[in-house]
Amino acid sequence: MKLFTKYNRILILISFSGLLIIGFLFYRMLVFYLDQQIDHDLVEEIMEVKEYSVNGNFYKPHEFEDLVVQYKKIAKAQNTSAYGDTIYFNALKHKKETARFLKTQLILDGQPYQIVVISSKSEKQEQIRNICLIILIPVMILFAIVLFINRILLKQIWTPFEQLLKNITTFNINREKPYEPVEMPVEEFRQLNRVLVELSGKVKSDYDEIKLFTENASHEMMTPLAVINSKLDNMLQSNTLGKGDGDTLIELYKATSRLTKLNQSLLLLVKIDNNLLQDEELVNLKSLIQEKAVYFDELIAERKITVDMDLLDVTVSASPQLLDILINNLFSNVIRHNYEFGKVEIKLDTDRIIFANTGHNKALDPKKIFDRFYKDNSSEGTGLGLAILKQICNRQGYGLSYNYQLDLHCFTITFNK
Repeated sequence: MKLFTKYNRILILISFSGLLIIGFLFYRMLVFYLDQQIDHDLVEEIMEVKEYSVNGNFYKPHEFEDLVVQYKKIAKAQNTSAYGDTIYFNALKHKKETARFLKTQLILDGQPYQIVVISSKSEKQEQIRNICLIILIPVMILFAIVLFINRILLKQIWTPFEQLLKNITTFNINREKPYEPVEMPVEEFRQLNRVLVELSGKVKSDYDEIKLFTENASHEMMTPLAVINSKLDNMLQSNTLGKGDGDTLIELYKATSRLTKLNQSLLLLVKIDNNLLQDEELVNLKSLIQEKAVYFDELIAERKITVDMDLLDVTVSASPQLLDILINNLFSNVIRHNYEFGKVEIKLDTDRIIFANTGHNKALDPKKIFDRFYKDNSSEGTGLGLAILKQICNRQGYGLSYNYQLDLHCFTITFNK
């Protein structure tokens, strides 16, 4: 939920609740005032009853009055009075109405009587309803106007903030275009904008320095490694070396080759992490897999591995460089970690590709297998192959999963729709 929407909902909820509470209290106060006024009128009616009875007559209200006086002879009169609400039948209006009564005991014409005076509340209640409507309707209209104006003002205040969020979202440190500042009407937002401008500039500067350092370091490492490999090749081809020297040089050669692969893999990861391989076009996966199968055919034949391919004609829109690296690493992985006379199964359909292979090890840890430098002790790789797969899938929006079934290590890549 957006902040603007949440604020409006809270404001409406609090205002509406407050309006209900205030309206209820106002109504109860009017009812209380009405009861007090009717009670005062009832006392006056009792006084009229006493005055009227001096002449030996009983007081009766006029027909047009919503008033009833009831007399009941009792054994002994006590000085007690009681007020309360009741419902009575209004003979003039021929309907039942709410009323207020006063019950007391008096000596009339020398005899004790219980007197009940009942006064209708109908007209008074109608007045209360009219008063409430007269007051509450303008208040509700004012409330609606305030909400409308508040919405407009808040929208004007928050529109630059939304543009600020949009600029942050679209900001890309790989592009030369700097972060675009936004004109903000509020001082706190202006301060936030200044901080973002400074922060984005620092991030861009630091990123450019790290990127330049990584590229330069990688390039500088490749040169001495190439020289070392060349010298080792020459020495290995020399006839003057002894057997022990040759074995030592072979180990050095393997270590240097592994260091070269590690350097290339790290450089590739840096490029993928920094989204430097952004070109995108339509790539036919079936043709790419068949092409890579031919490329690895010699290694497959050397280890006598059986390859079973079930490929549909599938085309995806993606970076051709990343897909080439992806398929290349999948082939390399299922061959390197297989054994002689092993099996490889490759299945391609419209929404996924599966590479499955036999291997010396049983099920691997699916939570760690895609971590950088994670590998089993028998592996001679760099431990970055599957990490590169994971990073490519993240960049392309693909799903990557591993499971072990029917003695096969299965790597499944699910394409984005």
